[in-house]
Amino acid sequence: MQTPVARKAVRVIIREHQQLSMVVTGMQRFVNLLGAGADVARPMMFRSILFYISEYPEQLHHPKEERYLFARLRHKANDLDKTIDELEEQHAQGKTRMRNIELALTRYELVGESALPVLREMVEEYAAFSANHRRLEEEVILPAARQWLTEEDWHELDEAFGTNRDPFAGVVVEADFGRLFAMIVKAIREP
Repeated sequence: MQTPVARKAVRVIIREHQQLSMVVTGMQRFVNLLGAGADVARPMMFRSILFYISEYPEQLHHPKEERYLFARLRHKANDLDKTIDELEEQHAQGKTRMRNIELALTRYELVGESALPVLREMVEEYAAFSANHRRLEEEVILPAARQWLTEEDWHELDEAFGTNRDPFAGVVVEADFGRLFAMIVKAIREP
């Protein structure tokens, strides 16, 4: 079997992890700028970051991991069941965490500086949570996939992740997320 790094599915998973990491870093940067008293007159950009993180994994990334990667590993590597359960639970927790950050941002917009510590703490906790999640997938799940998946499994994974489409709805949404990602990256790089 080929190493996962050479597989289209793994390249897509790693690329999507890197993109999400960059957007989470942008979220941290935004909150740090607020704390430094910088004029951050674009709360809509922060809301765009929240939308991207909430929707992109929920619409594209996590459903594919669960439907294609995790499901195949469950049938072949029983010792990973606990880890896969944990990752699927983290997928569900991520949505709740993002909603709580959105509420904390609204609180900050309404009451000002006094609400910033809670927002900052939630963002930092989410960043650590997200990094741990990606690490577990990259250091445990992808190496197990190399060991356990067959050529037929890899073909299906490469096709599913390579198309970069929502496997459930069949809706092409990646172009919208691509534009949103580009806008976020441009905004977080500006001084």
